[in-house]
Amino acid sequence: MNRITIWIVAIIVVISAGFFGWYQPKMRAQEDAASAALAAEQAAAEAAAEAEAAALAEANMIKIGIILGFTGPLESITPAMGAGAEMAIAEVNAAGTLLGGSAVTAIRADSTCIDAAAATAAAERLVTSDGVHAIMGADCSGVTGAILQNVARPNGIVMISPSATSPGLSTAEDDGLFFRTAPSDARQGVVMTQILMDRGINVVALTYTNNDYGKGLADSFEAAFIEAGGTVTISAAHEDGKADYSAEVGALASAGGEVLVVAGYTDQGGKGIIQASLDSGAFDTFVLPDGMVGQQLVDDIGDALNGSFGQFPGTDSQGAEMFQAMATEAGFDGTGAFAPESYDAAALIMLSMAAAGSSASADIKDHVMDVANAPGEEIFPGELAKAIEILAAGGDIDYVGATAVELIGAGESAGNYREIEIGDGAINTVRFR
Repeated sequence: MNRITIWIVAIIVVISAGFFGWYQPKMRAQEDAASAALAAEQAAAEAAAEAEAAALAEANMIKIGIILGFTGPLESITPAMGAGAEMAIAEVNAAGTLLGGSAVTAIRADSTCIDAAAATAAAERLVTSDGVHAIMGADCSGVTGAILQNVARPNGIVMISPSATSPGLSTAEDDGLFFRTAPSDARQGVVMTQILMDRGINVVALTYTNNDYGKGLADSFEAAFIEAGGTVTISAAHEDGKADYSAEVGALASAGGEVLVVAGYTDQGGKGIIQASLDSGAFDTFVLPDGMVGQQLVDDIGDALNGSFGQFPGTDSQGAEMFQAMATEAGFDGTGAFAPESYDAAALIMLSMAAAGSSASADIKDHVMDVANAPGEEIFPGELAKAIEILAAGGDIDYVGATAVELIGAGESAGNYREIEIGDGAINTVRFR
């Protein structure tokens, strides 16, 4: 090879090296850009799919509002009530068979128990902002009535209360939307009379919280007690939230009585009346209706409450034992006032949806009485999946639940009561009525 040929080859090599040195990075850059564009396109497609799935899940999600007095005069009782309702919801979600596998979400709201305006606003948010399909609640009678008239009826939302017991709710205009798993105080007044008469007590003083619940229960009890031959020396209202109840106790003591019936709230005026009575020596034994039965009261008053007695809704049925075992496993007290009724209220809402094939209140309101009563296969706590399967197959169920549910009249429970007596720092069961 001559010198000229060598130089030509060298020049070609240099030019080729320069070209490929320039071209290869450019190709890599183009390939990287294409890869990035493809990745972005895939990410966008995945995001769109996720958004579509989320929207579909939201559309299929069933929302149940749980509105209870998480603050206020029943705040020591309502945690177990909320837990009872949410345990029923968790049971249905675990089955995954309600309305084709729709998930159920519980959304809590605070009724305060005593502030009707606050309760109405909270319920309005549940319906208009959160979009709940039905409401488990409320708890206290006054706020329940306010929510029924101002939120549930205008929006066509089903309510099932576990603890609103005022007799006035039996005749309230409700458009077929209101039900309750606790019996009316019309029955509690009779049961309380029976307990007193069985104990040989014929003369009582009576104080009640100044609201729908207190007045309704006081009137029911006084009428039943007098009819049975007893004497009510005084029936006096008290206000919640006061620091000093000495004046009220003074009037009660002047009237006298073998015992003092306290139709109040365990975390508010009722407790204040009891403490003032003990401090002054006016009374030493108290009759405790449902709103006054709570372990916190026993803990706060101490041994001075020993020997006091009363009643609250409850049953010794098979379902009650099953519910209490489930509650213990779930980490809350299943014997607490209205905790079983809360489980049953939530369960009835979901089973009515299953029977209707719809989560719309307009559809489910016509099925609540059907699933709650005979005929049909009896359903106990822990058997909600079984109930949904039966309903899906076109069968009938008779929901017995934790409280031997039997809805009568205007969608309220026929009701059973647990008679209790305080002793050794505990709420002890005497018998069931």
